[in-house]
Amino acid sequence: MHTQLSRKADSRRLDDALDDLGRLIQSERAKLAHIARREGLTAEDAIDCVQDGCCTFLRLAQTGQVPENASELPAFLTTIVKNAARNKRRLHHVALPHEALDAIDPPGDDASTDQLIARAEEHVRLRACVDRLCDTQKAVVTWRLLDEQPGENVAEALGISRGHVDVLLHRAKIQLRACLTDDAH
Repeated sequence: MHTQLSRKADSRRLDDALDDLGRLIQSERAKLAHIARREGLTAEDAIDCVQDGCCTFLRLAQTGQVPENASELPAFLTTIVKNAARNKRRLHHVALPHEALDAIDPPGDDASTDQLIARAEEHVRLRACVDRLCDTQKAVVTWRLLDEQPGENVAEALGISRGHVDVLLHRAKIQLRACLTDDAH
């Protein structure tokens, strides 16, 4: 008889927990997903964390470890979801890279969003123009202009004379200017 009463009490407690969870999900689901996203997860991973949080909530409810006061349940579930998101983010494939503070350039206040977009578009156009060059010119432009290698090093690496490197660079610059002005129109 005592075990039947215990089972009925457990069943009622689980039913109450399911009802509470149903109400919480309806009212808090967007907030919970947003919290998981703020922890650095993708939208899909955030939804998975909310689902994991709900499963954890139910497991804790089965053992009577959820707050009895209904007003405490939203904060309780929020904490579970936040912890699930942090645990998921800590996985190697989701981990955010850590950069040294010295390596990060502070954002300049002088460039507007439109200017930054224009620079990015210009970079893409220039990259497309560089890709149109022949392989030797592309190598000369990359090493001389982007990697800032001395002409002698480039000549040695390509097996050509220093003068030929200068000629290839000059011709590549002319082609790049023409390409950029043609693409701008």
